[in-house]
Amino acid sequence: MLQLDRVSKSFGAVLALSEVSLSFEPGIVHAICGENGAGKSTLVKILSGQFAATAGSILYQGSPVAIPSSRAAQQFGISVVAQELSVCPDLSVYDNIWLGSVETPFFHKRSTLRARARKVLSQLGQSDLSLDTPVRSLSLGHRQLIEIARALVRNAHTLILDEPTATLSDGEIGLLFKAIESARAEGCAVVYISHRLNEIYALCSTTTVLRNGRLAYTGPTSALSREDLIRHMLGRPSSEMFPPLGKTGREAALTIGRLNVPERIRDFSARVAAGEIMCIAGQIGSGAIDVIEAIAGRAYDASGEVEVGGKRLALGSVERSLGAGVILVSGDRATDGIFLNLSVLDNLVAANLSGLSRGGMLRQAELVKFARASGQKVGIDVDRLKARAWQFSGGNQQKLAFGRLVGCKGIRVLVMNEPTRGIDVGARADIYGLMRSFCDEGYAILATSTDVEEVVGISDSVVTMYRGEVVGRYRRGEADSARIVRDITHPSPEGNGLLS
Repeated sequence: MLQLDRVSKSFGAVLALSEVSLSFEPGIVHAICGENGAGKSTLVKILSGQFAATAGSILYQGSPVAIPSSRAAQQFGISVVAQELSVCPDLSVYDNIWLGSVETPFFHKRSTLRARARKVLSQLGQSDLSLDTPVRSLSLGHRQLIEIARALVRNAHTLILDEPTATLSDGEIGLLFKAIESARAEGCAVVYISHRLNEIYALCSTTTVLRNGRLAYTGPTSALSREDLIRHMLGRPSSEMFPPLGKTGREAALTIGRLNVPERIRDFSARVAAGEIMCIAGQIGSGAIDVIEAIAGRAYDASGEVEVGGKRLALGSVERSLGAGVILVSGDRATDGIFLNLSVLDNLVAANLSGLSRGGMLRQAELVKFARASGQKVGIDVDRLKARAWQFSGGNQQKLAFGRLVGCKGIRVLVMNEPTRGIDVGARADIYGLMRSFCDEGYAILATSTDVEEVVGISDSVVTMYRGEVVGRYRRGEADSARIVRDITHPSPEGNGLLS
């Protein structure tokens, strides 16, 4: 059993963890919850040997131990599967499983190691997966299972999973859950870090909540209502999560008629008014994401009749979509949302350089003034304009993506894919507030989300999709979470709503 006894960690004058005491018991899936900055990452890095605690002690099997390195953590049976996977795509399944193990000799193509790898894959329900398969050919979900297999062949007693489902489809999440149950049944202590509350209630028998580096709650998950969990995380009631409804206009900002993308969408139609948030609910592969991509101009084989502000939009070009007033706010911040290696200032002015130049020249004072105004509008700390974007939390990075829109001329429609992916509960409330504030200024938002609670809470209208087709249409208040889940998993003709 692994225990923390009054563990604290300071970075200069900043106290990241304060006297945290926890036990991770064999055969128990233990959730760690909290907002960004609550201390979750610091806790994991102490357990994995990346940080040394400032005070307190770590006990392994009842005895105090030091964990000065990742190698030492491995020797104590502690293994971390991070959100960003560390598999090597060009190596085989076998090589990835044994990669980095202190047990692996220089010449390691040994039958005993292959037998152990096969045994672990079998435990994870992957007995048919060849050890010689290149990892590049595997799905994200299967790659994550390879990471877990790597931990188990090292005889991990404590398996730490950090946001493991952030990029997985529903089918891949099912594989992961089976793997976690297998590890638990083998006596492994599983530490599960996630912002997805439904996963915590489905998997975890014990839950710990950190807030501002301190323990806010630890105990049985079954004794904790969803409202209480959010209150412990935020320090305020869950009712404050979603902003109040705004007023939608009568004018159609976006009209979509018979949108088709071969093998992905069939005859999708919708009307989004100025000031309205419409969410498309659907699982990965439902076509919901493809609608967003098509309207943003990123589906080059899309066809249909689309109008923005009453003017026809020719599909298949990002440049034409931008020119018509449509811009994508992507949930994949690292790839499509912001420039991670540039400063906050550079990100905030990037989309407005032509408007900020004089005679082809940029003036630093004007850039700083614009960036400060944009940052303040979206809730970014404007005293950190020189910081690199990668230094910000996921929630602040998403605010930065919104901040880039401030001052953009001619934008009428925001299309969004998973607007709060990988963002904690507190930051989600901020993002929802930003979405509503943009709508109050006359923007229309068309978003897709696999988080049903989010769909119900933020939307003025909902469209549900399954296998490329619309299943239901609902105004706010017409559908609850259960009905939306039924639509996107087991659709039936009578499930359709009445949205016109």
